[in-house]
Amino acid sequence: MGFDFLADGGADFEHAITVTGFGKFHYMLLAVSGLIYMNTAIGVTILSFVLPAAACDLEMDSTSKGYLTAAPMLGMVIGSYLWGCLADTKGRKVVLITTLLMDGIVGVISTFVQYYWAFLLLRFFNGFAITGAMGICFPYLGEFQPTKYREKILCWMEIFWTMGVVVLPLIAWGIIPLDVTYQTEAFLFKSWNLFVAICALPSLMIGLWLFAFPESPKFLLECGEYDKALKVFQHIYAQNTGNDPETYPVKSLLEKPISREKSPRKLRLHKRKDLKVLFSEVWDMTKALCRPPYLRNTLISCAIQFGLTSSYYTLMVWFPELFTRFEEFYEDHYGEEASVCIVSSLEDNSTLTDPYGCETEIANSVYLNTLYIGIACLPGAIILPLFVHKLGAKFFLIASLLISGGVTIGFYFVVNADQNLILSCIFEALTSLGISLVYCIIVDLFPTNLRVMAAALSLTMGRLGSLIGNLVFGYLIDLACVVPIILFSGFLFVCSILSFFLPRTGKDTLD
Repeated sequence: MGFDFLADGGADFEHAITVTGFGKFHYMLLAVSGLIYMNTAIGVTILSFVLPAAACDLEMDSTSKGYLTAAPMLGMVIGSYLWGCLADTKGRKVVLITTLLMDGIVGVISTFVQYYWAFLLLRFFNGFAITGAMGICFPYLGEFQPTKYREKILCWMEIFWTMGVVVLPLIAWGIIPLDVTYQTEAFLFKSWNLFVAICALPSLMIGLWLFAFPESPKFLLECGEYDKALKVFQHIYAQNTGNDPETYPVKSLLEKPISREKSPRKLRLHKRKDLKVLFSEVWDMTKALCRPPYLRNTLISCAIQFGLTSSYYTLMVWFPELFTRFEEFYEDHYGEEASVCIVSSLEDNSTLTDPYGCETEIANSVYLNTLYIGIACLPGAIILPLFVHKLGAKFFLIASLLISGGVTIGFYFVVNADQNLILSCIFEALTSLGISLVYCIIVDLFPTNLRVMAAALSLTMGRLGSLIGNLVFGYLIDLACVVPIILFSGFLFVCSILSFFLPRTGKDTLD
């Protein structure tokens, strides 16, 4: 291969990663990163089926459901920046493993709690953990890719999110309707508890699998750990080519001046002095994001994440609840048509006789409709990586935001469950695509030492939007549902306008 190595014999990252080839290692890395993203799709939307299934056992009205859906979002708000700071100072891999194992363990524990507030608290910690995995899997995957493949590989991640959205209703449909009940005087375990437990297991398995993967070589180079980075390149080369690692053509890497005396990876968090240095590193990176030349991109990406994520996660979590309400409406008003807002306002009257939905079962059509929503994401997930190089991630982001904003307005005008389903499918397909595109763009907008921090900061703003959105939706769905519809559609239109100001990505080599 004809690569231009530098005069001193060292190779920069782009040369070093290109010499490793592209093969088995990259496909395995895409698989584990994709499964992490798929698992986060399950983790953040699992409550969409817990809400109607556990309403009676946990004694939840609409406001309580709003608090429950907001709890993991609050955890995400707090966890996003914390995990991002640790990933940019201690490493991508260690934080990914920690967050996944924490999410799995807390998820299993939440299966056995008996009280609403205990379950809410544990779902907070689920959100706190899973947001770290979500924010870091894109930079981790992207930092192993040559520039010419990076944007395309990252766009394939959307297919895994879609798989998560498709798999979740299938798991729920297979478990929640089962007649599983174990009851004593102080303990009750039902099918929805089993559903929560099974959804927690993938986090544990993926977290353990990640031990077999190396740390990001781009991050190691940034920390000045050139020997470790070279060993990672040799490992990738051996996996891709089947050759001995020692035959890897690059023998040394281009060293950059390191401004800090001690690599942040070597800091010990239990030592006050090292902790002070770590906080100083985090503060310096935060200030860098809030100053030129990164300030503009930081503000735009945070604003887009706030508006897009608040709209997506709020409506996605509440879709099964809305489908359930349509089913109940048709049972009492056969042959009549009504909008989402009318159906929801009638729900408030039914709470007088059955405030917690103890006499309500989730109809099979609810699972089926949610499955249709997931399947609707497949075309976009396949088209995106095939055409992203021709049209650019920015084009797809703007288009998805504009159309999804119009679809959100359409929810006010639907008059039956079928129309509601069609709009829900379009909304889910476009907004989930938009969220993946934002992650892809952020990887290219910021350098290695700020990349995860930037993703974490924008993710924090997105989760703050989700938190506010779920609280607003839970409170207003029975009272004035037109307000959240106008609010979320407005958010999406504003995000589409802001996207015009993002630079084009995927063409230049990054630092």
